[in-house]
Amino acid sequence: MALQALKGTFVAGLVLAALAGSAWAGKYHVYTCRMPSGQSAPADGWSPSKTGTYTYAENTCQQGGGALIAALGDEPERTANTDVATWAFGAPAGAMIAHATLWRAGDADGGAAVNAFYEFWFAGPNNLNNPENSFGGCFAGVECPMGVGNVSHPLSAENRLVVPAASLGAHLYVNASCGGVAEYKCPAGKGDVNGYAAVVYLYAADILLEQSAGPSASNVGGELASAGTVVGTSDVTFSAKDEGAGVYEAIFNVDGQVVQSTVVNENGGRCRNVGQTADGLAAFLYVQPCLGSVSVDVPFDTTRVSDGTHHLIVSVIDAAGNSAPVLDREITIVNPPPPGVPGPPNGTNASAQATLTAGWKGSRKARIASVYGRAQTVAGRLTGPGGMPISGALIDLIDTPAYAGAKPIALASPRTGADGRFSVRLPRSISSGTLALAYRSHLGDALAVATRTLTLSMRAGLTLSVTPRTASVGRSIFFKGRLHGGPIPPGGKQLVLEARSPGSGWIEFDVLSTDAHGRYHASYRFKFPGPVSYSFRAVSNHEADFPFATGASNTVDVFER
Repeated sequence: MALQALKGTFVAGLVLAALAGSAWAGKYHVYTCRMPSGQSAPADGWSPSKTGTYTYAENTCQQGGGALIAALGDEPERTANTDVATWAFGAPAGAMIAHATLWRAGDADGGAAVNAFYEFWFAGPNNLNNPENSFGGCFAGVECPMGVGNVSHPLSAENRLVVPAASLGAHLYVNASCGGVAEYKCPAGKGDVNGYAAVVYLYAADILLEQSAGPSASNVGGELASAGTVVGTSDVTFSAKDEGAGVYEAIFNVDGQVVQSTVVNENGGRCRNVGQTADGLAAFLYVQPCLGSVSVDVPFDTTRVSDGTHHLIVSVIDAAGNSAPVLDREITIVNPPPPGVPGPPNGTNASAQATLTAGWKGSRKARIASVYGRAQTVAGRLTGPGGMPISGALIDLIDTPAYAGAKPIALASPRTGADGRFSVRLPRSISSGTLALAYRSHLGDALAVATRTLTLSMRAGLTLSVTPRTASVGRSIFFKGRLHGGPIPPGGKQLVLEARSPGSGWIEFDVLSTDAHGRYHASYRFKFPGPVSYSFRAVSNHEADFPFATGASNTVDVFER
């Protein structure tokens, strides 16, 4: 429990730092060949190479006591600086090695001759056998004549080698070779019991990768993004991208505390934190463990949070812990009480004999017509017996858009004031539909004790532009524009292009469909000579699969010479 609390505090710090615009680089561990527990691991990010005969670059990590092996056999005499076996690690694009610890053992039993000797050595960030890049070397007859490390205990302290800071960068190298002065030869027939003249075993590596670029999120939706009141398990949908370690978790932060962390896609098990780190950072078995692009629907269990109004922040983090905001808003949580137990009273003077009045601001009618983009306000009052105002009560507000198969949508729930009055301004993007208002005397009640229904008829909103604005017979003009609001029907929404000359009525001359985003374009070639001035407009007629009444675009005048 203490570790979970520590993790929550750590993640909360990451989220808040990211939202505050703090610039920092995320980090994550990658284990090679073995995890700290000793369990075998893959060698992702490592690649072998070798030159010369009887050279070996082998991966036995999945075998008992296995390792990445770089070795030279003892069969031939070798010319110095020509034969080498190498294992190379490369950080993924956008990442660098911030720290690395290796567990290794090896020897150079092939020995040395005049100006030539067997050796194994490590290097980074360039694979150069010089003091600026190499470290941890074993040179026959000069250093480590008995070899280094303990081949019987791969994770023993004597096998531990920390990569020097000067050798950190994008690459690490493990080498076995014949070194010395060109044209001199290393001896033959003096290898170890396995026939290796020079060998290094890399039993394990703990590589800390640092990535500065973070994820991005878009296309946010779901109940948590739109509903004013949520209950039970509610969701947030979004798309996210990360070009480095990949998209890892969705973090739910309520009133400054992390209450839920959800892995958005385990990527077949690769995007799974295997832990075992001393610094609390995530650890993986792959250098790019998580998917670079995801579209997800993440559920959030609101029962983890008390009923009432809360500040919700949803963030997405990549495997390195870099964060991007997904959602930041106030939500009201109203979960039903256990069966047979009434919830708390809904407001001061809450009553099962309440009276709810509501209407459109500026109108006495229950049904009004409006134009897309014009905000409308619903106002009302909630009272109990004798006209006693019910204050501090939540009013459910449900919108059912006016198209076939539409599902009800919970809008932001208004709360009554001291006099029982309330008002709520509807989104400018709202469509035609039915608004249902309801009051429940206890929070979480299944049945409402007072209801009111209002209807909104919203004319479609269109824009139109025409180029050029002057033309002549045989020349074309081009139309483009956009139909606002949605959802757009599959295959697009049908529109009509109309024209008229001075003193005449509108005449339909073309029918077209929008794309999935409401955009449209068309052209028209003049067939008769001018001079004459024409007016053009686009019209969206009412259809059952588009929740807006008939509406027309702005009018554009074109002069034909």
